[in-house]
Amino acid sequence: MPGFELFSDLERKEVNDVLDNGVLMRYGFDGMRKGHWKAKELEAELRSTFHSEHVQLVSSGTAAVSIALASAGVGAGDEVIMPTFTFVASFEAIMMLGAIPVLVDIDDTLTLDPKAVEEAITAKTKAVMVVQMCGSMANMDALRTLCDKHNLIFVEDACQAIGGSYKGKPLGSIADLGCFSFDFVKTITCGEGGAVVTNNKDYYTNADHYSDHGHDHVGNDRGAETHPFLGYNFRISELNAAVGLAQVRRLPEFISIQKRNYTIIREALSHIPEVTFRTVPDGGEESYAFLNFFLPDLESARKVSKAFKDNGIDACFHYYDNNWHYIRKWDHLTNLKSLYPISKEVKEGLQYLQTKSFEQSDHYIGRNISCLIKLSWTEEEVKTRANKMAQIIETIN
Repeated sequence: MPGFELFSDLERKEVNDVLDNGVLMRYGFDGMRKGHWKAKELEAELRSTFHSEHVQLVSSGTAAVSIALASAGVGAGDEVIMPTFTFVASFEAIMMLGAIPVLVDIDDTLTLDPKAVEEAITAKTKAVMVVQMCGSMANMDALRTLCDKHNLIFVEDACQAIGGSYKGKPLGSIADLGCFSFDFVKTITCGEGGAVVTNNKDYYTNADHYSDHGHDHVGNDRGAETHPFLGYNFRISELNAAVGLAQVRRLPEFISIQKRNYTIIREALSHIPEVTFRTVPDGGEESYAFLNFFLPDLESARKVSKAFKDNGIDACFHYYDNNWHYIRKWDHLTNLKSLYPISKEVKEGLQYLQTKSFEQSDHYIGRNISCLIKLSWTEEEVKTRANKMAQIIETIN
């Protein structure tokens, strides 16, 4: 997904503007900064990009998830439903608030299975968090209906899916709250950074205050601001925002390149009978950041994954054996390996992981190969890569 592949004079100009101005903090120092507000400019650009009323920039995508949940009142003892296939940040962000991550199966979209979500709802459930993994999406209508039916907060982690859409709406803008990451390996990058997106003014105000020590940001004297409630420091810097400002303006360029490269590889693999592709819900369009396909079984996927690596096909992941992205290898979560004592509520709430199995998720992740789509490839390089991938799969199957 990395926008860092295509840094240009546009990013350098924005960063140098901050350095020349000398104010690296996003808040305060009004007189010194001479009207330069990179974070505010980036928030305005993102509001336009996401067709959303409010955007709060923060320090990371992980911070965005915690802030989104906290802004909606999720906390100690509350259950948050999340998928088995995501990044470890998902459960970290939930547990940071004293809430309990409830992992449920994915379906052939590689995202939350609405049926599994409904089965997991209890009296303690406060929110459902869908994670739009690898550039695509869940059945958002079905999940929205469930959340409305059970009066649950709907959170959309679109950290890996900027540029994708569902029924004409940008991913990340569909749920009650959306979360984005702009770290070094996202489609657009700030180096480190994230955003909370919402159309709910109260959630936005809470996110604005909570991410900056509870500051109310009223007036232009930071020292005179009040603190309506407790907060923490999840601020983004002007330097990070400057990079993101240039990058978000280049998002259409990046998506166009990803789509071209994705389409070439998909076309080459589509002629192989043993290859099927992830399901994209009706009305959905991927961000083309990844090409995800299924092979007949776990053994085939493992053989193809190894053969790709042995033959120089990089950036293709078999998540079944991956330590970061799938429940199977999250021993530190299952065994609650922590530097500090875990609350009784969370300990008891996570006991289900000692015996819980996820056969449906295993069925999909075990057969899945997920291939990153790079921006730096030439068209000729992509064609060569696609043909090589097809030959390897055909040889093994």
